[in-house]
Amino acid sequence: MSLLEVADLHITLPTPQGRAAVVRSLGFTLERGQVLGLVGESGSGKSLTALALLGLLPAGAQARGSVRLNGQELLGLPEAALCGIRGQRIGMVFQDPMTALNPLHRIGDQVAEPLRLHQKLGRVAARQQAQALLERVGLPEAAQRMEGYPHEFSGGQRQRITIAMALACGPDLLIADEPTTALDVTLQQQILDLLQDLAAERGMALLLISHDLGLIAQNTDQMLVMYGGSVMESGPTAAVFTHLAHPYSRGLLAARPVLGQRQPLRQHLPVMSGTLPALADLPVGCPFAGRCEFTLAVCHREAPSAQIGADDGHSVRCWRVEPTLYAGLGQAAWRLR
Repeated sequence: MSLLEVADLHITLPTPQGRAAVVRSLGFTLERGQVLGLVGESGSGKSLTALALLGLLPAGAQARGSVRLNGQELLGLPEAALCGIRGQRIGMVFQDPMTALNPLHRIGDQVAEPLRLHQKLGRVAARQQAQALLERVGLPEAAQRMEGYPHEFSGGQRQRITIAMALACGPDLLIADEPTTALDVTLQQQILDLLQDLAAERGMALLLISHDLGLIAQNTDQMLVMYGGSVMESGPTAAVFTHLAHPYSRGLLAARPVLGQRQPLRQHLPVMSGTLPALADLPVGCPFAGRCEFTLAVCHREAPSAQIGADDGHSVRCWRVEPTLYAGLGQAAWRLR
């Protein structure tokens, strides 16, 4: 049994035009010690997927399907039961640490709070563990700075504090939603290294959400590429990047500048035409239909099913792509029909 099993997850939101499907038939599994990357542009449904796992969808949202943690179904659980899971069995590192932290409380008390709530520790014992957590995540002079308030810390330090909070009760699953967005490049890699070290050290599964393909390539074992609420491409990270197949995945990578590569004068990076449609305007078929240069009539009418490669678990949802056997290597390769 996998630690996390998500099957046929659908999420809808109310709009003036009626209910809009923002996540469509999403499914994946996640094992202990594994790092899964969820990548896609803004509005693709990444963060809503994470909120569905925690039972924190916005008012009016509806979710159906199955989300199982260690065999326990989470969808449909009463709020009281979900409160016992959040922070205890699933931890989350939010995108903006300044808004995730309470500006009116000292950081020592905030890190200690889940320990007092879930593990029923007294104030002294909880603060001792909070100090140890802050030291483990690399906060300088943790014992003295526990009395500080969030505004007294840098962006990188605040992110370390939120990681300590998420890890306080030793969760089975850690969700990191764009954990490096507000940080400079040097701090980004420090935070990512810290998350990976902690996941390996504690035997946790890590769900890493990002819009950065490079970050996903360097820091995950498995990956899913999302667009318009659907998974376009998925599989082992190395296999996906070796044989990028979906036109959307290829477009994302092509639009990314390469360090050290000289561009001819006035030559622009490739771009994908158009923009992500409004939720209520997504086509009933492939959500990338219309923006894709290989669009067929069937793309607008019917969503493609997943095609799985020869032997590496790499799958693609596209009417124009089909798997082939990559001669001599036995790995999945893909071609446009």
